Amino acid sequence: MSLNIYAVATPFVIVLALAEFAYCVARRNGYYSFQDSIASMGTAVMNQCVNVAVALLVLPLFTQLGQFAPWQLDVSSPLSLVALFLGVDFLFYWFHRFGHRTNIGWAAHSPHHSTEELNYAVALRASVTQRLFSFLFYWPLVLVGFPPEAVLAMVAFHLVLQFIPHTRVIPKMPRWVESWLNTPSHHRVHHARNDAYIDKNYAGFLIIWDRMFGTYAEEVEPCSYGLTTPANTWDPTVINFQAWARLIGDALATKSTWDRLRIWVMPTGWRPADLPPRSPGYWKQDGVEVKFSSTELPGIRRYLVFQLFASMPFMLLVSHHASPLSDWSKLVLSLLLWGMATAWSGMLESKRWSLPLELARVLVMGVAVTVWLMRAGAPQAWSALSAAWLALSLTWLVVGVMGPLRPHVAARPEGG
Repeated sequence: MSLNIYAVATPFVIVLALAEFAYCVARRNGYYSFQDSIASMGTAVMNQCVNVAVALLVLPLFTQLGQFAPWQLDVSSPLSLVALFLGVDFLFYWFHRFGHRTNIGWAAHSPHHSTEELNYAVALRASVTQRLFSFLFYWPLVLVGFPPEAVLAMVAFHLVLQFIPHTRVIPKMPRWVESWLNTPSHHRVHHARNDAYIDKNYAGFLIIWDRMFGTYAEEVEPCSYGLTTPANTWDPTVINFQAWARLIGDALATKSTWDRLRIWVMPTGWRPADLPPRSPGYWKQDGVEVKFSSTELPGIRRYLVFQLFASMPFMLLVSHHASPLSDWSKLVLSLLLWGMATAWSGMLESKRWSLPLELARVLVMGVAVTVWLMRAGAPQAWSALSAAWLALSLTWLVVGVMGPLRPHVAARPEGG
């Protein structure tokens, strides 16, 4: 693809998220949790890199599949673009429904529901494995004649639009709007773990699919957000792969070869007959919702906010179509961004390993990116900014964070 929709839309997404955050702070409505937001945004930076990698893998497959199309549709006409958008929206409904109704689909999709808040930071907490599954649902559009590049671009555009309903700030809209559009009210229901709301409102843009196929629910009672079995961690690796680990564990534990094969596509939560049912999740105590929070290392909040904003240019070096970095450099940088999100989660949970990991991440990322930019012939200001970020980050981390915390961390043998 010559154009990366995700990278182009990033400024719009950031501005909208900051506007919502500023509004929520001014209103003191409690819609944002610092720990949850940092975990979501760190995971979002990591996931953007995965989106690019998956698109690069899928495009050649779609191109080969497109050779079997009986004709090629011209997407320069508004009518064709509308048809392509409606096709993506319709197939997204079934992909999203698959993600909630099957074991393997839920393993791929559940990280997006792992947060116990609903805001624009939450909208960015996607699964690293879900994107590959989503593209497996869009191949019919290539077979009917839409160009592969246009399909992938429309999928990306459609995903960006779904950012907008992830909010509690926008109230219910007039009924004539709620009747056809997937509004924030409809999507709040989808993210809720209330018994009446589970597995409802799968729509991406048009809520009409849920109305047609019997999965619609109106927002009536207040929503409680998150998983019925909470992850109770900020660690992106655990959040992304804990459901996969349970599935693989069940497949290995069962003595039935047939169950070992079919467990993946069985309804969500199904287990082989020779394995005991899982204990129900606990997200309430005495009927009251209890959200996960952790004891973070003191004095780290300003540092994490600074690193969050500083991570955006590094993310664009991976995801933007005009990046001067080589594919191998992008891969290494993506792994470093994964380490970044992991280190942040450890700092939010007072893990002893988080500070050495963050120190190593900052040092390797700063040196590597500065060298890569210089070798790629990028503007000198870019490599200078990278070097300046490295110097400032190391100083802040070693002197401003690790120095005062060294006695505190040493006194915490339970800190992991």
